Amino acid sequence: MTVTEKVAYLKGLVEGLELDESKSETKVIKAMMDVLDDLALTVTDLSDDVDIMAEQLDAVDEDLGDLEEYVYDDEDECDCCDYDDCDCCDDDLYEVECPACHESVYVDESILEDGSIECPNCGEKLEFEIEFDDDEEEAEDKD
Repeated sequence: MTVTEKVAYLKGLVEGLELDESKSETKVIKAMMDVLDDLALTVTDLSDDVDIMAEQLDAVDEDLGDLEEYVYDDEDECDCCDYDDCDCCDDDLYEVECPACHESVYVDESILEDGSIECPNCGEKLEFEIEFDDDEEEAEDKD
């Protein structure tokens, strides 16, 4: 039973009591019934509006899902920045935390050799100094 139906039922009960119209209690009860009737109609209107908005939100959500799939789910290309276990790239990636925004940025060896890069999240300049272990230097010198 809906709220409107319940209020209509109560109105019927009050009218069935055949209360004396001259008494103040009867006037109060009738005024309360009018308020309940208005509230029931308002609740019904709000419920209908919420249903319409929910349908529209579902449509927007579905469209957004299609758009996300189109933009982000390109499985033919490698997005090494998004996957920690990427085996398709030959270059080693290094994770660097930006000191300004604390977001992780992934860089390869060529960027490290350049010495700096702008943080793609906040624009802060990140500078790198490369230090090799003695074993790595000797291996590079032999090549």
